[in-house]
Amino acid sequence: MMDLSTTSVIAAKAYKYKAESLVKDYLLADSYVSYTAVLGGILMCKMVHDITHLISSLYYKGYGSLTKIQKLEWNNRGMSTVHAIFITLMSVYLVFFSNLFSDELDGPVTVRSSNLSNFTLGVSLGYFIADLAMLFWAYPSLGGMEYVLHHMLSIISLVYAIYSEEGQLYTYMVLISETTTPGINLRWFLDTVGMKRSKAYLVNGVTMFVAWLVARIILFIYLFYHIYFHYDQINHMRTFSCILIFAVPTVLLAMNTMWFAKILRGLKKTLAKRQ
Repeated sequence: MMDLSTTSVIAAKAYKYKAESLVKDYLLADSYVSYTAVLGGILMCKMVHDITHLISSLYYKGYGSLTKIQKLEWNNRGMSTVHAIFITLMSVYLVFFSNLFSDELDGPVTVRSSNLSNFTLGVSLGYFIADLAMLFWAYPSLGGMEYVLHHMLSIISLVYAIYSEEGQLYTYMVLISETTTPGINLRWFLDTVGMKRSKAYLVNGVTMFVAWLVARIILFIYLFYHIYFHYDQINHMRTFSCILIFAVPTVLLAMNTMWFAKILRGLKKTLAKRQ
């Protein structure tokens, strides 16, 4: 009995050591942390998608009466809401509160990165890959070509920012725009459950208007302002990095302005009906 117990303890310690070595030497190693993050982002999407389905089935009676596509979009929006909260918090912290991209440090801000910044971008990349796969699988029920274009630009930018470690500051500035996603999703949820005339729908509409103006219009203007005053640093980056830094925010700002006009028209219509 003692020999069997001793053998079991030794075997358990050996497995624990191997597991710790796997995590330390591979999953969390500098060269593998991005791959781990991407995989984690994809797994997070699957987990949140399933949890949204479970909670909605238990606590919302109308969930069962939704169509198959509506249920898919419902769960998908739960997934995108969790990602938006995560990436907004991390982006705001890295851009405005950490010293990673501070001008007070020596060296150009355009080539700075860290394990935390790479990990965060990897998780976000995993989300966009998973969500793009969902878009293609249910196309066009979950979104048209504008959503596909948005996700493709995001994936290209994230992949390049991770593996070149250039321009991560501007990538995070753009990702802050995800702060509007929870409001967009809440608007869809309220509409789907028949609460379009509720006070919550109106308050959410006003909040979404303000958030969109700040995060997708004003912040993008500040991004170009920052690019202008750091052009000497950007000029020393790789050619493809420069193309992404100028092209992606320009395309997204054009799309954001177009969607902002729709939000403004919708808010005016809602307020007119209220009056």
